[in-house]
Amino acid sequence: MSEDPYSDKPWVKNYDEGVPATIDYPEINVYEFLDNSAKDFGGRTAIWFLKNKISYKKLKDIADRLATALVNLGLKRGDVVAIMIPNFPQFAMAYYGILKAGGIVTACSVLHTEHELAYQLNDAGAEIIIASDNQVEKINKIKERTRLRHVIITNVLDYSPMAPRNPPEISGTMQFLNLINNTKPNPPTFETNPKEDIVCLQYTGGTTGLPKGAMLTHHNIVSNCVAVVTWAGQEFRRGKETILTNLPLFHIYGQTVCMNIHIYMGSTLALNPDPRDQKSLFEVIKATHPTMFPGVPTMYMRLLERDDLEDYAKDLRSIRICNTGAAPMPPEVQKDFEERTGGKILEGYGLTETSPVTNSNPFNGQRKIGSVGMPIPDTIVRIVDIDDYTKILPLGKEGEIIIQGPQVMKGYWNKPDASAYQLKDGWLLTGDIGKMDEDGYFYIVDRKKDMINVSGFKVYPREVEDVLFENEVIENVAIIGIPDPELPGSEKVKAYVVLKDGYKETEEMKAEIKEFCRKNVAPYKVPKFIEFRKELPETLVGKVLRKDLKEIEARRRGEEV
Repeated sequence: MSEDPYSDKPWVKNYDEGVPATIDYPEINVYEFLDNSAKDFGGRTAIWFLKNKISYKKLKDIADRLATALVNLGLKRGDVVAIMIPNFPQFAMAYYGILKAGGIVTACSVLHTEHELAYQLNDAGAEIIIASDNQVEKINKIKERTRLRHVIITNVLDYSPMAPRNPPEISGTMQFLNLINNTKPNPPTFETNPKEDIVCLQYTGGTTGLPKGAMLTHHNIVSNCVAVVTWAGQEFRRGKETILTNLPLFHIYGQTVCMNIHIYMGSTLALNPDPRDQKSLFEVIKATHPTMFPGVPTMYMRLLERDDLEDYAKDLRSIRICNTGAAPMPPEVQKDFEERTGGKILEGYGLTETSPVTNSNPFNGQRKIGSVGMPIPDTIVRIVDIDDYTKILPLGKEGEIIIQGPQVMKGYWNKPDASAYQLKDGWLLTGDIGKMDEDGYFYIVDRKKDMINVSGFKVYPREVEDVLFENEVIENVAIIGIPDPELPGSEKVKAYVVLKDGYKETEEMKAEIKEFCRKNVAPYKVPKFIEFRKELPETLVGKVLRKDLKEIEARRRGEEV
């Protein structure tokens, strides 16, 4: 390694008072977060959902019952159980119940198509899935192509004031509510090896290829939660916060920042079942008076666009702290939101592979607009040469971001080659390009080489291309992202398509290609634009040059390339 200007952690001198450079982390199973909060705050509301209140004592009881039921269904330690539920209380119940049974969670996006769901279930080896009942048709269509033995379903009303006593059973499935009500709590006991035992397989596209399951251990998740709480200092009051949970819990950002941290802290999770329903979001705010609101830039933008924002201004004043990540936060949006609501937005950075938090602006110290802040305790971030990770670059120089810390994943599930490619000598190579200033604040200069950012959702070109190559009319295809003029920092997916001989380049053909995509990938991955070409720019060995296509698009917008 070359000389390391980061070895003395220059950011530590700018930490808020009382925030240490290193922490002694408890060696526990993540489910102990729930057990401890149930012991300390048993009567406090753990989850607020559709005006229903679920106490910590009740949440623990349900998780214990589910753990018992899963073991009765044959779940063994280390088995993988899938969750495919929106922001319902049942997500947290399932998550902690699986861990209490000794299982591993893999959370599936509710936007997954049959193709995407089957891939994740098969790759993870899940034999049980706990899902919302509106996913049953999708699951049934792919069940025979997977190892699924049990499908447990639940409904949005199961833990609402209108909850049915005994929902009717549906052939081929089991009702979550009936399973809980008919099982006495007797979860198994076992020893946990926090640094080896896996909490979840969190799927991510990585930098190339099909989605991969990042193996996040109990030590990864526990250390990340404890570090973030320590970073917050007095801003996090145990047993007194209410977290506005609008981020999807099946995403690692929502899982850690909205759920695990706050169950550890004994907070109330105020759940909004549909992140796209802003009226519902405002009603949750009015009813619960949340103190914290993690979001993404597009979420704040959409709220600012509402004509009735001022009608809720008084309710919004309860929010002290907002977090943002997943995409760059436009400074004007941050300024406008803070002025109109009184909240403080802290921009940060992280990845699925880091559980996810690695960087944040301080709660009380200097916030640098445009910066993702400083590494949190026990986390070292370096900027290295893009082509040689052992060549460490001086301060202020742009290069690849690499990370070392207790939150860095164990590796990718059943993918040793991908793990070896991403993890080098204890460092995670992110593929993101950034720089650090003299105060230890980091800036993201560019994203992973080919990743497309659609309102905070990651789209990996090869995945969409692989689907389109299955269409019989397509000879060749390339996917890139182009800037979304309506949402700064966000992009739209564009496909360049070469048709096979005999097919016409028409608007009807574009519509057919888009429809083909809709059947095989999530909605945000479907190309918004399709451009027909006679050929694509390629290297001598036939590799499509996406860089050339991006340059063509930039020239069309009148930008310098």
